[in-house]
Amino acid sequence: MIKQQIDRFNRLELLGGATALEKLERLSAWLGRDIYVKRDDTTPLAMGGNKLRKLEYLAADALAQGADTLVTAGATQSNHVRQTAALAAKLGLGCVALLENPTGTEDPNYLGNGNRLLLELFDAKVELVENLDNVDEQLNALADRLRSNGKKPYLVPIGGSNALGALGYVRAGLELAGQIKDSGIEFAAVVLASGSAGTHSGLALALSDVLPNLPVIGVTVSRTDEAQRPKVQGLAERTAELLGVDIPEAFNVMLWDEYFGPRYGEPNAGTLAAIKLLASQEGLLLDPVYTGKAMAGLLDGIGRQRFEDGPIIFLHTGGAPALFAYDSVFN
Repeated sequence: MIKQQIDRFNRLELLGGATALEKLERLSAWLGRDIYVKRDDTTPLAMGGNKLRKLEYLAADALAQGADTLVTAGATQSNHVRQTAALAAKLGLGCVALLENPTGTEDPNYLGNGNRLLLELFDAKVELVENLDNVDEQLNALADRLRSNGKKPYLVPIGGSNALGALGYVRAGLELAGQIKDSGIEFAAVVLASGSAGTHSGLALALSDVLPNLPVIGVTVSRTDEAQRPKVQGLAERTAELLGVDIPEAFNVMLWDEYFGPRYGEPNAGTLAAIKLLASQEGLLLDPVYTGKAMAGLLDGIGRQRFEDGPIIFLHTGGAPALFAYDSVFN
């Protein structure tokens, strides 16, 4: 049912085709367990990442509404803001972003390198804020100011994670299901980072419809299970409503919340070990905020025998530019 409904929605075709599903040969041999990676880090804009899938729908809506400026928010090293700013540049739109520093660090590399540097290159306008605790109000206030100056802003939510943006990962889930079926392999689970919830909600919604026996496990990057669960469930429900379908009976929010400490944007020892392992075994770059924590969860889950038998798929959502802002934690 979902597959028939999603093509009703306008999107900008930015990906240029499916991202690869690859086996990590050396890591699999090292672990004694087959690991595959869905390479959404290779999407073709601004050094890649998962946000482009959401922006295909959100930017199409912005253009349809006659917007001339994309307005969004995130952390200093936000991958979402980086890709939003890059797409704005590509489309000839302005971009204004509210940025918070969630770690409180004064490390000049964190404040000016990595994704933050790229925002300058994309000519995004940045406003630094103490926090984003009332982000909807803050974004609406910013949009009002822009309108008073004659602009036509379009609000892009944090992470691109509303029902329209989540359609990008409904489509990705259908894409992955096709690759799984073509492979002839029975996978044990899909593992991904769970943050603003759009990626997790959309992917789990699609896979529960077409591959109902395949668990989708979100490793939280900023919240406990108790805090993250309603975000994923609620967004999945709103996305299903937008599609005009019922939530599939097999839909189930699965979260592991043992790996996000000490807080969002601050890597722990397991995160750094996972990043180093994937780099040294596969030449594959993870990031300290999302994919490093998610891979730490996957690796620990194998060690604790939390998976059923079979190969595991890791959804690589990108984020490598942030590595250059975190050089101090690797030294």
